[in-house]
Amino acid sequence: MISKDYVSTIKKEFRGYNRKKFTKDLMAGVTVAAVALPLAIAFSVSSGATAAAGLVTAIIAGILIGGLSGASYQITEPTGAMTAILFSLIAQHGMNGVFISCFLAGIILLLCGLLKLGGLVAYLPMPIITGFTSGIAIIIALGQINNLTGLTSQGLSTFETIKSYFTLEQNFDLTGFLIGIAVIAFMLLYPKKLNQYCPSSLIAIVLATIATVIFKFDVSLVGAIPKTLILDERLEFSSLTISNISRFITPALSIAALGLIESLLCGASGGRMKNEKLNADVELAALGIGNMVIPILGGIPATAAIAKTSVAIKSGAQTRLVSIIHSVVLLLSMLFLGGVMSLIPLSALAGVLIVTAWRMNEWVSIKSIFNKKIKTAIAQFLITMIATVVFDLTIAIIVGVVFSIIMFVIRVSDMQVTVSDINTDTIDENYVNPKKLEKTCVVYIAGPLYFGTCSKLQEKITSHKESNHIIFSMRGVTIADISGIEALEDYCKSIVSQGKEVYFSCVQPNVMDMMKRCGFCEKFSEDIFFWSTDKVFEHISDK
Repeated sequence: MISKDYVSTIKKEFRGYNRKKFTKDLMAGVTVAAVALPLAIAFSVSSGATAAAGLVTAIIAGILIGGLSGASYQITEPTGAMTAILFSLIAQHGMNGVFISCFLAGIILLLCGLLKLGGLVAYLPMPIITGFTSGIAIIIALGQINNLTGLTSQGLSTFETIKSYFTLEQNFDLTGFLIGIAVIAFMLLYPKKLNQYCPSSLIAIVLATIATVIFKFDVSLVGAIPKTLILDERLEFSSLTISNISRFITPALSIAALGLIESLLCGASGGRMKNEKLNADVELAALGIGNMVIPILGGIPATAAIAKTSVAIKSGAQTRLVSIIHSVVLLLSMLFLGGVMSLIPLSALAGVLIVTAWRMNEWVSIKSIFNKKIKTAIAQFLITMIATVVFDLTIAIIVGVVFSIIMFVIRVSDMQVTVSDINTDTIDENYVNPKKLEKTCVVYIAGPLYFGTCSKLQEKITSHKESNHIIFSMRGVTIADISGIEALEDYCKSIVSQGKEVYFSCVQPNVMDMMKRCGFCEKFSEDIFFWSTDKVFEHISDK
């Protein structure tokens, strides 16, 4: 089914393709490559991998995942979000742990595509996604402190890393720091209109590298970049043992979950920009295949990148050839400019990533969340963001979703109970006798009737002790459980024992069925149930 969807998408995408459209794809591909080149290196180095691993990932992902994608506009690369997972993974298990986890994540993503689980991301509330993104941005920014300043740190958690800055002996690299600050300032002051022609990150890296070479600054550099797509350090199939699979399944799930969320969100965002719907299941299958192949060549996990996808669309991208062209440009850069790229200062890359982290935040959404002052949304955002920084990214998503579910259940489970006395002055005497309704009240119930809402119902009823006739209007009760029915039965028995009468109107069919199954109707006479409250009035009047 996925293959059929892919074929039909390709036929539709390339229908009427000509030289004019190819020219647009070519220009867009070169533009995207200019944006991707410094970021692919920066994200890879930031995670603890090599610059070559980032380039290999970007090249293979662009060709393989981009070519098999569920839309014409997706650009898949190493991303900042993934560095948060890879940093701790590399610190604990080295690159071999990344390769195994990436391969397993690819299998998981492929299965998600085959099982048609692409719609799962639609169930994540916007504040959770925004908080998740902001948490990742914080992690990325904090992860650049070492390269920016020359300081050293220890520990896997954020708190341990920050603490180590004060406990370890440090050497501050002023030259590197000034280079990084200059890059940050340049990117922030760079005219936005020029970004579409030549990205600020690329210009900043070029200028920083030229300055380092000319003035012979003693700073840490990217280092040698091999001219090959098959790196010496890569996945060996012999390492895919049962013990390693069980050992790395948790980080693999984290990588797969992040890849699923980021790629499908990118697809939804890009789809709105280009007015083209993403086939989520095909996209996940492509992402799975790509992430199974990439570690075999020595690369790191890849996901769709919103920033680069946006650049592709705004640059006039017509088809998925943009992704392939951008990979070809990166490959040529790797082969012919590797010597130049090896001279890039790490502090310059740190500056680029700090600005990237700042821009990752969805500031419009964050402002909207806090301006509307919706406590649940604010709590979702803050809890997810904090959990992302403190815990594993997968745990952060789970925490955010569980909190959302709890808040949703609390909100929808709230029972609204309104008790109204009968205003006999407004009653039509041609149909009922007003005097017989003088001590009658109507209890309007809206919401689920279950054990958690029964106390509220009892509280409202007991506040109208003077009423002799109590009518439960249950049009707003759409669901009831056995606990709620039994509690209602106890209330009704208590009312009847006081010599009062109870009636029910507008009971929904499924609620009535539950009342019958619980034996409620057997405890009371059949003539206490009516289709409308007016019919109850007539019944009381006729007695």
